[in-house]
Amino acid sequence: MFISSAAVNANLVFLPSAATSSSTKEQNKMNLSQKEKRWSKDVVKYIAMAAMLLNHIAYIFLPEGILFEIFLNLGYLTAVTMCYFLVEGYQYTHSKKKYLQRLVLFAFLSQIPYSLAFTSGTYIEFHGFSMMTTLVLCFLILLTAEQVKNKPVRILLIVLMMLLSLFCDWALLAPIFTLLFLWAKNSDGRLKLAFLLCAVLFGLVNFVGGLTIFPLAINLRNSFFSMAGIGLAAFCILCLYNGQRAKRAQNFSKWFFYLFYPVHLLLLGIIRIAAGL
Repeated sequence: MFISSAAVNANLVFLPSAATSSSTKEQNKMNLSQKEKRWSKDVVKYIAMAAMLLNHIAYIFLPEGILFEIFLNLGYLTAVTMCYFLVEGYQYTHSKKKYLQRLVLFAFLSQIPYSLAFTSGTYIEFHGFSMMTTLVLCFLILLTAEQVKNKPVRILLIVLMMLLSLFCDWALLAPIFTLLFLWAKNSDGRLKLAFLLCAVLFGLVNFVGGLTIFPLAINLRNSFFSMAGIGLAAFCILCLYNGQRAKRAQNFSKWFFYLFYPVHLLLLGIIRIAAGL
């Protein structure tokens, strides 16, 4: 759940602006393939919310075991999916200002529930900032990449925001995922590579983190299976997502996805306290 630092090739990270398609032919191919896919953005997001809930249930309540590992690893689908849709939403939003304001508002609303859910043995402790705060930083990285034309200043600001993510959930990883998806935008080939790099990077971080905790064979197994959630996210987005929102209940879904994060954490925190955990 709580992710430590990671690194990525600077050539992938410090992009001057949103990446363009390598060719018109590739873009047309992507548009054609989208028509054959069935899942809307809302379907993928609902799956991501369910996976996150399983991850948090495992982390807070379950003893280590097979079910714990399954729930935990499935939940890793969510963060990379959030980063992908953040990049897509940034591209298509009618108001970047309102988008950022919503993220900041729900980052604020989520902080106490986040701390409440992941405290152990007492009512509440500070465990860093939530994923919503990380997404605020990721959005600011996208804004910087698009609008700051001076390259040294752009790089400095992006590095600063990545360092600030060290105090948040999915530290460094979420900003790197975001930059990879920015680099991959409008290119099917790059998007596949971006998901592969996300999975490998996450597996590597887990492997390094487990070196002093687990025997080598177990550490390799854990690191490999930790990539499953990102692989599942890649399958959903690359093979099933049609690039469209659902035709019905769009406003409901929009606010459900924002509200689900703090509300489910608050409920899990209350249950944790009631159970004496």
